[in-house]
Amino acid sequence: MGRQALLLLIGAQMALSACTQVPWNDPYPAADAEKNILYDSFSERPKHLDPVRAYSANEYVFIAQIYEPPLQYHFLIRPYQLVPLTATTMPRPVYLDSTGRHLPDGAPLDEIAYTLYRITIQPGIAYQPHPAFAKSDDGAFLYHHLTASDLKGVHTLVDFQHTGTRELVADDYVYQIKRIAHPELHSPIAGLMSKYIVGLSELSETLRHAYDKLARDPEQSVYLDLSDYPLEGVKAIDRYTYEVKIEGTYPQFTYWLAMPFFAPMPWEADKFYTQPGMAARNITLDWYPVGTGPYMLGENNPNRRMVLVMNPSFRGELYPAQGEPGDEAQGVLVDAGKPMPFIDRAVYSLEKETIPYWNKFLQGYYDTSGISSDNFDQAIQFNTHGEAQLTEAMVENGIQLQTAVTTSSFYMGFNMRDDVVGGDSERARKLRQAISIAVDYEELISIFSNGRGIAAQGPIPPGIFGYREGEAGINAYVYDWVNGKPRRKSIGEARRLLAEAGYPGGRDSKTGKPLILYFDSLDRGPDTKAYLDWLRKQFNKLNIQLVIRSTDYNRFQEKMLDGTAQIFQWGWNADYPDPENFLFLLYGPNAKVGKGGENASNYEIPEFDRLFEKMKDMDNGPERQAIIDEMVDIARRDAPWLWGFHPVAFSLYQSWYSNAKPNLMANNVLKYKRVDPVLRAKLREAWNQLVIWPVVLLIVVLVASVIPAFVTFRRKEKAAAL
Repeated sequence: MGRQALLLLIGAQMALSACTQVPWNDPYPAADAEKNILYDSFSERPKHLDPVRAYSANEYVFIAQIYEPPLQYHFLIRPYQLVPLTATTMPRPVYLDSTGRHLPDGAPLDEIAYTLYRITIQPGIAYQPHPAFAKSDDGAFLYHHLTASDLKGVHTLVDFQHTGTRELVADDYVYQIKRIAHPELHSPIAGLMSKYIVGLSELSETLRHAYDKLARDPEQSVYLDLSDYPLEGVKAIDRYTYEVKIEGTYPQFTYWLAMPFFAPMPWEADKFYTQPGMAARNITLDWYPVGTGPYMLGENNPNRRMVLVMNPSFRGELYPAQGEPGDEAQGVLVDAGKPMPFIDRAVYSLEKETIPYWNKFLQGYYDTSGISSDNFDQAIQFNTHGEAQLTEAMVENGIQLQTAVTTSSFYMGFNMRDDVVGGDSERARKLRQAISIAVDYEELISIFSNGRGIAAQGPIPPGIFGYREGEAGINAYVYDWVNGKPRRKSIGEARRLLAEAGYPGGRDSKTGKPLILYFDSLDRGPDTKAYLDWLRKQFNKLNIQLVIRSTDYNRFQEKMLDGTAQIFQWGWNADYPDPENFLFLLYGPNAKVGKGGENASNYEIPEFDRLFEKMKDMDNGPERQAIIDEMVDIARRDAPWLWGFHPVAFSLYQSWYSNAKPNLMANNVLKYKRVDPVLRAKLREAWNQLVIWPVVLLIVVLVASVIPAFVTFRRKEKAAAL
């Protein structure tokens, strides 16, 4: 019996060795092994796929491949540069006075009442196939007047038998801008755009009244045909041209024209999705986008996977022919001038835990990966110069590393309204400067971010106009320039400033009481304990007692709005690559307290505000740079923030993945990517061999050990019978 089992096991091993080349642990269908598919993941389900509502990175991963605003960021060129997407050319601002008379370029800002942007789109662009466009032979829409009976058996969008398409026109862009004002959509940029787009605020009021009137009738669909509601500042000039009229000047408006908020929306889709019974089936724009981009959503199952498939109606777009110096050597210009997209399908699987995701990446089942702290040492090592490089195991597998300083800032803020750390007095200023020196962000980056960051010298991150490199860019209140590098000032200097602030040795010189400060922190569980312990030690260098006040998110937000937090942690990711998008975080009228703005520290200095108002509407150039330098110096002196750090993104790419240049502003990057599915299948097979001999050996040993016992048992059984 033992010999028969052994023969069976050996036969099974031989059969497994000779079977299909698809790895035994492949999570994907065998038929897809060599197909042109990109494999990636997501960790949090997207809440909104409607472009007027979406405003999160995990949402843009999908909708930016589907919707096409008129502009986009050049994939290769840095600093980041806007270029046309559906537009034929970059729109040039036209300045008008209060009477509507055209003003010349360079006109005084106080004479400019309005700015006009005229945008012409390319003809011949078509929407993806969609039921909203389906028509009968006589030209009537098939699915615009659905009844409860029509919706029986309909559970998803694919249950509609027919689809159609049509050409993109200027009116579709106008329609989408009107949707920003829709009272039930709660667009996150409605408040901001109402300050600039002429008539948007008034349209919002008009739509609110119209919606409330319709909502009183439960038998009637609450559908507002926005084509019937004019918007003074936005209108179509002809089939392919539209205009947007802005109050005063707002040069940053062109950056918004590269975001999904300003992508087109066909009225047919709005009509289709707002019919009774559709929302109950989750058949909405928030679930099923409709666009003109290179991809469309083929599967939306956010509890398992999301799939983008190539849009058969896509017009095609050419890969950039030019880049930066070094791009050719990096291999990101190999596809120059070739039609995009290169990927037929992109499969995103839900991965909530980093370890399973990382293991699948190492097995070749994901094409790209970030690096968590748990896996950092397995992937990265530092050379003698302190430069990050891949470990030998990563190099052997052909994995590539890309790093990029993000256009983000994480900082610690002081509430400038606080009686102790706030205010514009010399005493409070020196206290903040002393703490700025004591809290060692270089150490924080090393301990908690595996070295993935650079200590910030001010509010503007690298890659944004206004950022200064080298000695000209250091914060001289916190650093000295030594041997070509910034070096944090000594703790002795910090103690001197603290004494001058009236707290020698960390005690109030008048009362003798120890200085106690309060850090308001979000309660994120045990994972933050090490960081908070470290933070206490930083303040303890100055004999300052730091009390941690942990709270939940809602209570923390209330404290920030009420101005009762004293010291806090905050961060900002760039909406667009302009210094205004960072310096406005310190602009007085944007204060959190009383105004609900993004100036979380409630910093308000008249000279800084005056310079901001002058700088924000200027074009990039020497004059703007000089004003930015002056503003940054004021902010460094006042130290409303511990400037914190700018994270460095580390990304890993498999050897079969091409055109991997990081672009931190563009979201519509899937079309540029390429994979070699044949090489991927070959390496997956090599990396995932089924090793069965240890199991066979174990069974052989077990069988060999059982045979003597079995023989002894049989002998005893026979003896008993006799």
